[in-house]
Amino acid sequence: MLNANTTDTMVRAAMQAMDNAYVPYGKVPVGACVLADDGTLYTGTNIENAVPRLSVMAEEVAMYRAVADGKREFDAVVVIADTERPFVPNGAVLQLLAEFDVPEIIMADMKGNLCSRTLQELMPFAREPVENRTIPEEE
Repeated sequence: MLNANTTDTMVRAAMQAMDNAYVPYGKVPVGACVLADDGTLYTGTNIENAVPRLSVMAEEVAMYRAVADGKREFDAVVVIADTERPFVPNGAVLQLLAEFDVPEIIMADMKGNLCSRTLQELMPFAREPVENRTIPEEE
């Protein structure tokens, strides 16, 4: 569980990232901030495309920036949007977070509401990285 100061810093960084969103279709800017285990913060925002499968989510952009910078271990991610309730990442994003075993997901809205969940709570059957998979025992 992150402390309040770290969470606040991450929420503010994610909010700032929202300013750069490219959302001509869905019109809902989303911001994300990933905390690497060394304390480095990486932000991202959603980028839409006329071809939907070419669009990328804010959490993906933040994670890709961190991975491109050589990071492989993470403590948490914050995701925020101007929605009625705290913004929940979709399944594809949760699978990306599972790939890097991001333990804490903090979801927020612009009214200051926060909701923290573990990856296991949000996606209990996420596919694990290859090195963590085991062969089921025979019955």
